[in-house]
Amino acid sequence: MTILRAMVLDRPGTPLWMRESPVPAPGTGELLIAVKACGVCRTDLHVVDGELPHPKLPIVPGHEIVGRVVAIGPGVTGFAADERVGVPWLGATCGVCPYCRAGRENLCDAPQFTGYTCDGGFASHMVADARYCFPLGEAGDDAEIAPWLCAGLIGWRSYHMATKGAATKGLALGLYGFGAAAHILAQVAAWRGCRIHAFTRAGDKAAQDFARSLGAVWAGASEEAPPEPLDAAIIFAPVGALVPLALKAVKKGGRVVCGGIHMSSIPSFPYALLWEERQVMSVTNLTRDDAREFLDIAPKAAVHCAVTRYPLAQANEALADLRDGRLQGAAVLIP
Repeated sequence: MTILRAMVLDRPGTPLWMRESPVPAPGTGELLIAVKACGVCRTDLHVVDGELPHPKLPIVPGHEIVGRVVAIGPGVTGFAADERVGVPWLGATCGVCPYCRAGRENLCDAPQFTGYTCDGGFASHMVADARYCFPLGEAGDDAEIAPWLCAGLIGWRSYHMATKGAATKGLALGLYGFGAAAHILAQVAAWRGCRIHAFTRAGDKAAQDFARSLGAVWAGASEEAPPEPLDAAIIFAPVGALVPLALKAVKKGGRVVCGGIHMSSIPSFPYALLWEERQVMSVTNLTRDDAREFLDIAPKAAVHCAVTRYPLAQANEALADLRDGRLQGAAVLIP
């Protein structure tokens, strides 16, 4: 009998533990997937640390999943055995609420989220709704592609919202927090002609050098003023105090996009920072169209992910390294 090995969270604020159980059969509309790599996202950290409310417990975290189709449930078409697929954060939507009917499934009233409300990819195998899985082809390394499934996708949606569909050649774009999402988006945005300004923790020379190596024209501390006014800024770090700093850095009519699912409280700030038609927005989840667009463009932009690989059993160590800022790029679990 094939055994499913999974790192499980019983209660927020406690370590994950290894559970073994029989591999399930896929139900109607589902795929059984053998996980080959699963990125460790900051959202996983928010779930484990109890910063996101009401997870399904116990839960297997993980939503940046690259795997192979092992079995195909009744009613599924368009997938083949052993095909490489990706599984993202958005696990299912209702399809009938006003948001779904309007093509805004990222705002669905009754969604399911991989690794939060349904078991995810910190495991050897998982079952996923086939409608929310994506063919990945055979090019590229499993571990290096895994962060595309959330860090890449949320960065891509944030980028679209920040640029408002405008021509991006020469656009000055600030990225606050240079982790997994920013290091992917920097490559895509630079490829599209943006002038990337990377903001990191004060004194984090390694992250600043990393940003420059990926195309940033400037890198410095979040508290510093960039060398030119920004057309737009995206905040990936979950730090509310960055919002007024980013507003101060963008020019009139500029937009500040908060790209995370959780953020500490935003402090009060003078109205003058918001005046002159500056905007603050959040990004919520993703749509399947976002995924299709990004998965098409990432290879064209020659996106390369810097990853640190961990065995599945070391998921707690990977989470700790992410929590404490010891990573450049992304952590990825290998079952």
